[in-house]
Amino acid sequence: MDETAEGTVNGMTDQPGDATSPQADEAGTVQRASEPAFNLPSGLVAILVLLVAIHAVRTYVLPPGLDEELIFNFAFLPARYDHSLADQSLAWLWSPITYSFLHGSWEHLIFNGFWMIAFGAPVIRRIGMLRLALFWCLSAIAAVALHTVSHRGEMVVVVGASGVVAGLMGAAARFVFSPSGRISRQFAHLNRRLTVREALANRSVVVFAGIWFLTNFLIGLGVFAFGGAGGIAWEAHIGGFLFGFLLFGLFDPRNGPSKEE
Repeated sequence: MDETAEGTVNGMTDQPGDATSPQADEAGTVQRASEPAFNLPSGLVAILVLLVAIHAVRTYVLPPGLDEELIFNFAFLPARYDHSLADQSLAWLWSPITYSFLHGSWEHLIFNGFWMIAFGAPVIRRIGMLRLALFWCLSAIAAVALHTVSHRGEMVVVVGASGVVAGLMGAAARFVFSPSGRISRQFAHLNRRLTVREALANRSVVVFAGIWFLTNFLIGLGVFAFGGAGGIAWEAHIGGFLFGFLLFGLFDPRNGPSKEE
């Protein structure tokens, strides 16, 4: 989740078919291949290491003043876009992406890392790192774009990868669910991508998305939240999820763009 960062400004830290891999033994009996508990794509491991390294340097190396300057220049701040861009630094240009590499606390980073492992792994296996890099940047932008609609002009500092993680969740919802509803950790990326219409008619997808949206709306209403509803950029989660769910076909090389897209 995106959490608040308290510094020099008040802020917010933000296919049909079951995809398994059969193996035949010498007797001709077909057995399901076992799925290791942890077998992450190397690209995902590299991303997690980078996020941990950035937060470790901020926490244990940089003095507070320098860290506040880093946050001001690389976190997302809606107020930047209510002022003439010519009269400020170029932070308005890169901060809609760089904020996603910063986190408000170790708990914030661990939470995002957990969900990134769960939903980022099948997406990376499916589209590869080059497409993921573009997906990351655009989903980060989409997340804070929707956030800015509700917080235009505010001195609200947004940090965290949860907008991107939400985008990965939306993207994964288009292909990870088999007709039985189960998810194969190792082979879900081989499933056929559902069209938007098919996804909305799939009970597993609808239940997953429904629970996800309900949770975020309750956070927005303050029913429950980590550290208070004001500390979570829940609108950014919505923006990221919608981007991933609706536009994943543009990044997916396994199927041509769906008719609905």
